[in-house]
Amino acid sequence: MALPDLTDLALDLDDVSVTRGRGGQAVRAVDGVSWRVPYGGALVVSGATGAGKSALAAAIAGRETRVTRIVGGAARVCGVNARRPGRSRSVWTYRVGYLAQDGGPALDRDLTVGESIVEPIVERDAHVDRRRLEQRVSRLLDEVRLPLGAAARYPHELSAGMRQRVALARALVLDPRLLVADEPLAGIDVEVRHVVRDAIRARRAQWGMAVLAVSNDDAFAEELSADRIVLDGGHVTAVQRTGAEPLATPGAASAAAFLSGDARRAR
Repeated sequence: MALPDLTDLALDLDDVSVTRGRGGQAVRAVDGVSWRVPYGGALVVSGATGAGKSALAAAIAGRETRVTRIVGGAARVCGVNARRPGRSRSVWTYRVGYLAQDGGPALDRDLTVGESIVEPIVERDAHVDRRRLEQRVSRLLDEVRLPLGAAARYPHELSAGMRQRVALARALVLDPRLLVADEPLAGIDVEVRHVVRDAIRARRAQWGMAVLAVSNDDAFAEELSADRIVLDGGHVTAVQRTGAEPLATPGAASAAAFLSGDARRAR
């Protein structure tokens, strides 16, 4: 199989619609989203609970395909046609790292931290050199500022914030060209939130990794110098380019509040 070439854009969405659920229970979670993210760029998706943010993230990441999938429009993710990936699905999930909303809590309790981090590699090559895996774990633990000794521990031995950082390391283990992170600051103490920010910014600067993050944290979006879109009922109701003033659809004052650091009042 010929590998799909990387395009100029990490993410190219044109009028994308996403459903969530199976069969007759499927519902339209996202409708008509269009945006472009270049390599090294960042987009933060905000909105109230149930707005469709997580469904969009999972669909772009190529995960949970039987539950969340792209059904309308055109989506090209790191060179792969995300609506009809065919045999390129493995390339898609290799090029895109995914930190799910429950990434930390969902870590396999029977795997050590080190085993959890490298599991995506082992799933693709069960005969990979163990010494190389250990080196990869060490590097990633350093990236997310966890002690090397954490590699031998189990998830239940770590705090919620530490588990979330382990999940981030796991999402980065394949050196993705695009990181899709759903609530990456979940469970992270304010004192160490800079660890997540610094890890993401370093990957963008050094390797041109792009980022799509789901977050209502205005400061985090500013720290990433990210473009922003706000979803409401699956529709884009407000947008803000980096360094520009926010733009909202008529009557969407509550959506604009997500771009002004006043999302709590908007809800």
